[in-house]
Amino acid sequence: MILEVLTASTPPKSAPKSAPKSAPKSAPKSAPKSAPNALLAAIRSEIRRDALQAALSLTDRKSFFERYPKPALLDSLIEMTIPDKPNSRLQKYRLTDKGRQQRAQHGGG
Repeated sequence: MILEVLTASTPPKSAPKSAPKSAPKSAPKSAPKSAPNALLAAIRSEIRRDALQAALSLTDRKSFFERYPKPALLDSLIEMTIPDKPNSRLQKYRLTDKGRQQRAQHGGG
């Protein structure tokens, strides 16, 4: 009975309030800022995807394409040798004039 009275009159203890967890919002995963320059520097002539990926020391094929060749293709820095068949096993990439100019500006050769 005494216990019932004590618990009824005592407010429940709540957990100590801590500062709200506001972890810094991380930017979406993307290629490093030097990625386009690294890609352009690695392309000397026509080069296959696997050789280009190896030259950049990258292993994940999907991630590699999304972070490196795809943005460079969209920016017209590189082009496909077989544009009508992007998934061809014979597909290679080469620099465009714009890509060669950017490589030269950034000291890639």
